[in-house]
Amino acid sequence: MLFWFNQKFLSPKAFYATSVLLLPWLVGAFTVCFSYGLIAGLFIAPADYQQGDGFRIMYVHVPSALTAMMIYFVMAFSGILTLVFRLKIAAICMTCSARIGAWFTFLALVTGSIWGKPMWGTWWIWDARLTSVLILFFLYLGFIALQSVIVNPETRDRAGALIAIVGVINLPIIHYSVIWWNTLHQGPSITRFAAPAIAPEMLYPLLAMIAAFFLFYGVILILRMQNQILLREIKKT
Repeated sequence: MLFWFNQKFLSPKAFYATSVLLLPWLVGAFTVCFSYGLIAGLFIAPADYQQGDGFRIMYVHVPSALTAMMIYFVMAFSGILTLVFRLKIAAICMTCSARIGAWFTFLALVTGSIWGKPMWGTWWIWDARLTSVLILFFLYLGFIALQSVIVNPETRDRAGALIAIVGVINLPIIHYSVIWWNTLHQGPSITRFAAPAIAPEMLYPLLAMIAAFFLFYGVILILRMQNQILLREIKKT
């Protein structure tokens, strides 16, 4: 039964056929969310009473940081499916997500530094949140490096899955670092659903940008996975 379900719905061939139909919808949803978030965030949302227009970098910084964390969670979950059920599509998803996640983490670090210079007076400080995000970036790089040096595909997938699963412990550290330790980084804002610490006219564009970044990851992931599936099929011939 499990084998039939895998071949019917979770095989690379089945994923490729489904993703071709799904991709235009993701692109359309991304276009809508990104357009609204960009216009509202840059031109409609009022300036912050303390940070002025400098706060607008959060419309890139916050979504990139959340997307980087989400991608690593996807990698860890895919790693579990790879080790337990030996799903090829999960291994492909894990591998294709790594470089995307690394770029989003890099973007979060860079935008955070740009914001930190005028607000904190320095480009970098060994703050708990900043340090844990930097560790996340190194986890991505370590995963990519390991995948590049192991030749055997099965060994490469298992090793990558182990790194992804072990490294997922860093995600709650990133999230709760501003609560557990006294840090310069501001505390939770949008995760306080009962009473978000941000005005609605600033919050809605931010949520739209977060959705846009998630959708952008989905679009790039599908394109990379499709390419990887085709490469694997070419190597079989």
